[in-house]
Amino acid sequence: MFQRSFWLATAAFAITGSAAFAQTPAPVRPAAPNATAPGPAVGEVVVEGTAPPVRTSIDRQSYTVANDLQATTGSISDALRNVPSVEVDVNGNVSLRGDSNVTILIDGKPSGRFRGENKGQALQSLPATQIERVEVITNPSAAFNPEGSAGIINLITKKTAKPGFAGSVRANVGSSGRQNGGLSVSRKEGEFTFSGDLYLRHDSIKQVFNSDREFQDPAGPGFVTQTLRSGSTGAADVLGLRGGVDYDPDARTRISLELDYSGVAFDTKQLEALRQTTAAGAPRTAYDNATALRQDRDNLEAQVSYRYKWADDHEFTATASRELSNDDRDRPILRTFRLPTNGSAFELSQNRNHFWSTRLKVDYSQPLPDEAKLKLGYAWDADDNDYELTFTRGPGAGPYAVDPVRSNLFRFDQQVHAAYLTYERPLGDLTALAGLRAEATQIDLDQVTQGLKASNDYVRLYPSLHLTYKLSDIQQLKTSYSRRVQRPQAQDYNPFRVYVNPTNQFQGNPNLKPQVTDSFEAGYQYRKQGVVLLATGYYRRTRDSVNDVFQDLGGGVILQTKANIGRSQSAGVELVANGRLPGKVTYNISGNAVWNEIDARDLGFGSGVRSAYTAFGRASLGWQASDKDFLQVQGFVNGKQLLSQGYRKPQGGVNLGYRHKFNDQFSGVVTVQDVLGTQGFASVIDTPLYRERNKSDARNRAVLLGVTYTFGGRQRDQGFDFGGPGG
Repeated sequence: MFQRSFWLATAAFAITGSAAFAQTPAPVRPAAPNATAPGPAVGEVVVEGTAPPVRTSIDRQSYTVANDLQATTGSISDALRNVPSVEVDVNGNVSLRGDSNVTILIDGKPSGRFRGENKGQALQSLPATQIERVEVITNPSAAFNPEGSAGIINLITKKTAKPGFAGSVRANVGSSGRQNGGLSVSRKEGEFTFSGDLYLRHDSIKQVFNSDREFQDPAGPGFVTQTLRSGSTGAADVLGLRGGVDYDPDARTRISLELDYSGVAFDTKQLEALRQTTAAGAPRTAYDNATALRQDRDNLEAQVSYRYKWADDHEFTATASRELSNDDRDRPILRTFRLPTNGSAFELSQNRNHFWSTRLKVDYSQPLPDEAKLKLGYAWDADDNDYELTFTRGPGAGPYAVDPVRSNLFRFDQQVHAAYLTYERPLGDLTALAGLRAEATQIDLDQVTQGLKASNDYVRLYPSLHLTYKLSDIQQLKTSYSRRVQRPQAQDYNPFRVYVNPTNQFQGNPNLKPQVTDSFEAGYQYRKQGVVLLATGYYRRTRDSVNDVFQDLGGGVILQTKANIGRSQSAGVELVANGRLPGKVTYNISGNAVWNEIDARDLGFGSGVRSAYTAFGRASLGWQASDKDFLQVQGFVNGKQLLSQGYRKPQGGVNLGYRHKFNDQFSGVVTVQDVLGTQGFASVIDTPLYRERNKSDARNRAVLLGVTYTFGGRQRDQGFDFGGPGG
């Protein structure tokens, strides 16, 4: 399959490139030297001088995090908690308007660090200091990969293009041994610009988890009651390195090379106590677990890109990248039995997961008469994944042996070929952006241990349409539509039944279909004298929804699997307000009211359809007490969320921050995270034959002290700019 796809990709690259260079450039003025980005899209609002906290364009909203003090000392997930439309749970998992199927990009490019279950860990581990803005794209155009039914979060990193040598140094220390720091440098000499980043992070981990489960008693009528009490402690260490060089031989051409490495090491220890009681109240089962987890995750990516720019909105770009990710986990468990008999057992699960990603992307854009714009492109994404689990067990005192029944090797290969076209044109006060994307997906599954192979190839079309209408210089109406897809994760396909512990198992579903979502939005925008008001109504309709399904296998064993459970839909209203109050106070407030409905007829619910209302919001107030002092308070609340067989309970939190600017180069910051200690997680699963309640307390409260020093000709950190919101 690789050879066939390689030649298809090569042919498409050649055809697209030839078509691009065959175009006769329009007689427009040359691009400015060392131009790094195209001008604003039609309908985009840009203010000269101080960067506005909110930018809007025809297909996205963009929010600065420069004045977010939590971003100064915290992780990317800390910064995202204060971005409208975004919710972040205690484990770092991100949702957009209640939908967790979110695609995370860095400067418009995907990264293996945000793959599958690692997404939340990566967002909690990587520093936010290099993030300048966050683009929220809930209805992406056809120019974007349609992966992610909720939309896209695009993290825009800080850039520098000033001559000479420049950089900044950051260091933060906090309670419970938390500490992080980083160094960013750049040097521009003639046609070359060199840049590099180094970051280190050490976080402590402390978590309490409680679970109460009820399942049908196999010995007679009634339910067995099970309680699980656990606590874990540990640490996470992060190392990140990035180096890049840009070569600009002339004002139109740029060739770039970038290498990026990140390594994360987790070491945790956990104690668990499980007890079961029969329906009659008699003790049934009891055991204790002592667990240690060591996880090492490394990610290395190399990327080369080429850009030729005739003028604004008229350019050709080509990017190729190769990425390798390794995720190794060792989890030894010593289980001590209390009932029905005494004794002990040892288990060791060793996961060796390896991912290779190859990406090729070609884009061409050209201005047309009547201020129209044409964009077209091709993309090839190839993912090769190996998942190997070796399970060893034996009596507590030994000897130990590999258990072939619980060990398996699973290989997953997926390739996606995509071609897109978008056309944008203003028609008086109306601007339209229409697009169409065609994708051919090839999936090969190989469950080596069981000798099972399967393939799943399909072709899909993903249209998009965005319309904006200018009511006046300060008011605008927007509406949009896009079709999105959520492809299952690789392990979701694995048919091998994985033993988790004596009461839990997991099994993938090789027959899963991709989840398809049609998304509709309509909004109103008001912008005047630094005040930004946004109101958006949205509706999503999803078919072949992929959800977790829990099944009672009997004897207290619960099987978790994945299934396409039919259809679901949601609708909501989002309000965003950003501006300045008297007394040098700035505010950023947003909220959502959402209705969700899930078709649960295949899951044993008598009504067949489950629905619920929820709400979530956040607010941030900043006070410029003096020219050198800035204080900030943030709060957020996430409402009750509907699940396929239950719901997730509400949760929220409050953060505080203070910054003092000693001079233009040096500043100090103090932040307090989770002041009230309320950032936890609780969920309920409720079926006629099985009920479960889970609660997790992550103990995230922390105080951090930080300093930043900027030197050379580097652009002054936007965090020092306490100006009001742009207009």
